[in-house]
Amino acid sequence: MERRSGCPINLSLEVFGDKWSLIVVRDMMFGNRRHFNVLLANSDEGIASNILADRLQRLVELGMITRAPDPSHKQKVLYSLAEPAIQLVPVLAHLGAWGRRHLPVSRELSVRAELLERGGPEFWDRFMDELRHQHLGIPRPEGTRSAFDELREAYEAELART
Repeated sequence: MERRSGCPINLSLEVFGDKWSLIVVRDMMFGNRRHFNVLLANSDEGIASNILADRLQRLVELGMITRAPDPSHKQKVLYSLAEPAIQLVPVLAHLGAWGRRHLPVSRELSVRAELLERGGPEFWDRFMDELRHQHLGIPRPEGTRSAFDELREAYEAELART
């Protein structure tokens, strides 16, 4: 792949500068969506199947996610976040915080961004440890509350309020 420059911002945008790549990573990260059909059916933004297939293939080629046969179902493929994608948690936390402050967000879809912002680096580290456990099989520190559960519970509580 030819690069326009060696600028780290440019190179990052060459990976994530399209409309869908970060959305796919977000859905895998915060929704634990790891199968093609689940990513497709639960897309709030309505990604088309050909676009999803293209972005998944591209993210695999770039080493952001991995693709492997699903051990629970021979005809399915399981996508997992790779370490570089897991390390995007602080970036997504900052993007969400910026969006909450400057854009007309919905309350139910911004509650997780609020929790990430309030939790700061300590929460992000717990969440990344949990993602490493879910996606890479790395044991998570014992006795820590599930950051994933906290995010899910905050979202579900907001849904129940509306």
